[in-house]
Amino acid sequence: MVRDHTHPDLSTPKGAPGGRLHLLLSRAGWQPDPWVDRLPRMLEPMGIQSHIAHNADAAQRVIDHNPIHIAVVDLALPLDEAIGSPAEESGPRLLNLLTRLASPPPIVVIKRNRTARDDMRELSAALRAGAFAVVDRPHAQRDLETLLEVLRRCLTRHYQGRWPGA
Repeated sequence: MVRDHTHPDLSTPKGAPGGRLHLLLSRAGWQPDPWVDRLPRMLEPMGIQSHIAHNADAAQRVIDHNPIHIAVVDLALPLDEAIGSPAEESGPRLLNLLTRLASPPPIVVIKRNRTARDDMRELSAALRAGAFAVVDRPHAQRDLETLLEVLRRCLTRHYQGRWPGA
């Protein structure tokens, strides 16, 4: 399932006008009022188009139909929408897909909550793939503010403080 908070129709050609910055957000988990659903409401007034993907297939469709300027990849992203079976995680697959794009966007990786050893393995893999930052899954407002600061730094460093295409 893909929710595009500014254009419900994802058939907009890649690179088409309509918004300043396209942000891909991968949504993993079923917690009430998740951070990934609050973030677009906060960023929309600034002209940021948020595209939420609930699985790897939806993320692929978003990438195929929109230029992605910054991506937030939750490593726990499910592969598909299979109900009743343990979902295979495909965050690393999405990370790999983004790094293969002709113009890879800066990527912020959201870690899974695992053991310290697994955390180090994920951190190393994300950094080898060129991730801009690796952060814990936001839960509180303070965590969301940290993520917003990371996104601001992405814009500042990767796009020299200007909107893409400006």
